[in-house]
Amino acid sequence: MVVTKDSPSAMQGGYYCKVCDCVVKDSINYLDHINGKKHQRNLGMSMKVERSTLDQVRARFEKNKRKREEEEKNKAEDYDLEARAQERQEEEERQRVLKRQRKKDKKRAANEAQDDDVDPELAAVMGFGGFGK
Repeated sequence: MVVTKDSPSAMQGGYYCKVCDCVVKDSINYLDHINGKKHQRNLGMSMKVERSTLDQVRARFEKNKRKREEEEKNKAEDYDLEARAQERQEEEERQRVLKRQRKKDKKRAANEAQDDDVDPELAAVMGFGGFGK
């Protein structure tokens, strides 16, 4: 494809802005364009700052204060050290019991496998009849 001056701006090289229908040659200028007045106006944003009244400021401070208090309250509830320590101990105890049970099961399975390999009559003749039980 050949790009000429008569080519549509969307086909030219660089960064294309669909909102403003313009092409910017490099990324720095593209960022400047995105943050600029022309682009913001084309997006429908007003660059004028609305003045707040004293009542609006007080209401905002009160809202932020309540929000912070709720966060601190939730944080305190979430971070109950004694309850977490108790839960951790209970979990460790469950893990220990489970580990012991697995060890017993493994030992029992090994004994059963060993018993299956040896003929009981031969073991009795050789004097091994009473071992491991």
